[in-house]
Parts: sequence; C-alpha cells; structure tokens
Amino acid sequence: MTTRATTDTIETRVTGTKVEAAEFRALLRFSTAGSVDDGKSTLIGRLLFDTRQVFSDQLKHVEEASQRRGFGRTELALLTDGLRAEREQGITIDVAYRYFATDKRRFIVADTPGHVQYTRNMVTGASTADAAVILVDARHGLVEQSRRHAFISSELGIQHLIFAVNKMDLVDWSEARFRELEKDILAMTKAFTRSATHVLPVSALNGDNVVTPSTNTPWYAGAALLATLEDLPAVPFANDGALVLPIQWVIRPNSGEAADYRGYAGRIVRGTLSVGEVVHVGPRRIPSKIASLRVAGVETSSAVAGDSVSVTITDEIDTARGDWIVGVDAAPNSARNVHATVAWFSETGLRKNGRYLAKHLTKTFPVRIERVRGRWDMKTLTFEDGDAAINMNDLGEIDLLSAQEIHFEPYAVDRSLGSFILIDESTNETAAAGLLHHQRTSP
Repeated sequence: MTTRATTDTIETRVTGTKVEAAEFRALLRFSTAGSVDDGKSTLIGRLLFDTRQVFSDQLKHVEEASQRRGFGRTELALLTDGLRAEREQGITIDVAYRYFATDKRRFIVADTPGHVQYTRNMVTGASTADAAVILVDARHGLVEQSRRHAFISSELGIQHLIFAVNKMDLVDWSEARFRELEKDILAMTKAFTRSATHVLPVSALNGDNVVTPSTNTPWYAGAALLATLEDLPAVPFANDGALVLPIQWVIRPNSGEAADYRGYAGRIVRGTLSVGEVVHVGPRRIPSKIASLRVAGVETSSAVAGDSVSVTITDEIDTARGDWIVGVDAAPNSARNVHATVAWFSETGLRKNGRYLAKHLTKTFPVRIERVRGRWDMKTLTFEDGDAAINMNDLGEIDLLSAQEIHFEPYAVDRSLGSFILIDESTNETAAAGLLHHQRTSP
C-alpha cells in the first residue's frame, strides 16, 4: 500500500455560507476502552489500515518499529501508541485521537488507556464520545477494568456501548464462549445503563469482523464493527435546541472609529442565531435584539452551534465574560447549591469542605465542597453511601456550594451545559471533571 484513500475533510464554516446540518450529523465520535492488552490500539490500527487511512511513510515507520521490537509482524497498535514511553511499555498512557472517513460517515476516535492508573485519561477521552467500543478478551471475559470503563462510559451519557469480544481466534472461534460472554455483558449493562448495547466477535489482529465480515463466524448474523459504527443513529444535533451563547469576551476598542463598538464574542454551544432575533442577555435575562453578527470576521445574517461569533445588540446592557445570551425559549437552571458527579483526577484527594475554583463554560468562580454523598465502588459497581474518601481515579457524588449562581442544564439533558472542571486554587491543577445534576435525594 503506497497511498491513503482520498476522503473529505470535516467541513468548517469560515465564510457567510451556511453548512447544512447533515454535514455535522455525518460525524461520529467514539472512544475505545477496556483493560490492558485487550487490543484497543490494535483494533484502531486495523480500522485505519483496512479503510486505507494510513500514509505509506507512516506504515513504513510502524514496520521498522515493529521489526526493532521483534514482533515478527507489523504491529498496527503502534499507529496510535505514539509516545515513546507507551511504545517501550507496550501500553497506551495518553489519549490518542485519530480521524478517518468512509463513504458513509466521518469519524473521530479516541484511543484511551486501559491501565487503572490512567482511568482519568480514559474519562477525558470518553467525555465527548457518542459511542464507546469496549474491548473484552475472549479468554478472560469481563474483568474489573472492562466493567469500570463500561460504567464510566454510561455515566458520561454515551448512548451506544459496543462490546467487541476480541481474540476470538485464541478460543478457536467458539460460539459457546461468545454466547457465554454475550450473556454476561448484557446482564451487566442491564444493571446500570439505559445505553444501547451491541456485542460482536472480532479478531483485531487478523481483521475478522472489524471492517469486513469474517468467514470464521458463520454463527454470527450481525454486522462487522465498521458497519455497526456507520449505521448508528445520528446524534442529536446541537442546532435543535434553544440558543445558548456563553460570552467569552466583551470587545471594546479603545480608540479609532470603532471606539463606541461594544461586541460580545463566544462560541454558540446550542441552537441558532440570526440578525434581528430577540434574545435574553445576562443573568437577569434582559430582552434585546441582535443588531449585527460576524463569523470569523465576516458579516453574516445567521450562525449555528459550533460557530465562534461576535455580536452586537440593540440595547446597552451591563453584562460580562461568563454571562449568557440565550433564546427567549431557553430556561437554564440557576442555583448556588448543586449536586454533581466528579471523576477525581488529582493525586491529592478531595478535601472535605475544601475550596476550589469551578470552570463552567466561560465562567470561573469559587466553590466549596459542602457535602460528600458517597463514592462508586468500581469493583462491584455499587454505590457506597456516606462520607467516603474520594481519591485519584475515583467516581464520587458531592454537593457544591457556589459563591454565585450557576446557570446550567443537567448533564443528562445537555452535556456541554452540564459539565465543569474543578481547579485546585493553590496549584492551578485540574482536580476533577464533573457532571451537574438536579438536586436529588439519592444517587
């Protein structure tokens, strides 16, 4: 193979020309997960190779690296394991992102680490995914880390969990073994998730049921992995909801002809926006109209979710970075005391009654850990109610008390508007990633 198959690039709007919503729906983000050595990187390498997404110089580099390490074959996992430390250890440490396309769909894949020590990296990679491909070694079945990753993926709101029972060639393509694992997987997911569950037998090393159906599984009537990904329902499009535009920057030139200009810049996270549209501005939801609209410096009459825009309004309203411009139908929640799920990243555990900075969209503000509701036991996938310690890689439930009103949507309703991070004020370290919820009496 000497060249890569020609594919369209992911379109970005840089002029006043509007990109149709269908172009955005054609994109699917998915992550891989599972335990160490279950074959995640090999699976992605096989997807890239068999869909002709690998440049000849990349393949040559991987072939040379495989030979140096004495594999005796081209180790496709090296297409994603880019860090030197990863290649030396033979595991994935960081999150590796890869882009590829077929005639039916565009994809962004996040190859996340399997080692328990790097669970926080897995959370980062899966946080924007629409689907999760979870590898299960056919010989070992469901292990703690595959259960952990399935549970976290579900908590992150991922709608489709695709379990690839890998290394079927090492169990002689036993249908009985596959059906046994399929039963275990479905019983597990039924206990904690409403996500759609798909189970299929594969050999990532040999390519069976990855891109093309395998002759080794005449007893399996389902689709190969690629076809499964291609045929997943389109994810809900961000343009379908009421407008939300968090203000990133207030533009006030100091001199010149534009000295009287007062614009508001930010990225539309939901909905659409048009010149002349009535909107509500700031925490008091003061009505005004959009007077002008620019996308990438170009005057335009409308903009869509994902566009970075600058707007002016017809009224002088006191508003600042972190406030929102919203549609008249938008009704975000406002609260100072909120319940949240946190994935703890820091090596320093959560400080009970500790003070942190919370960053939500474009706003950063002080918060205090008012209460620890408990933590999830990742071995048993049960909730330990009470004042538990929450340490690195733990998933916990807490109540936050904010110094100011938080305007948000529950994470289950809108992932963008319901997510935040906690920052340690003393070190500026990202301490945790969090999901905002409605107040509730039990997890």
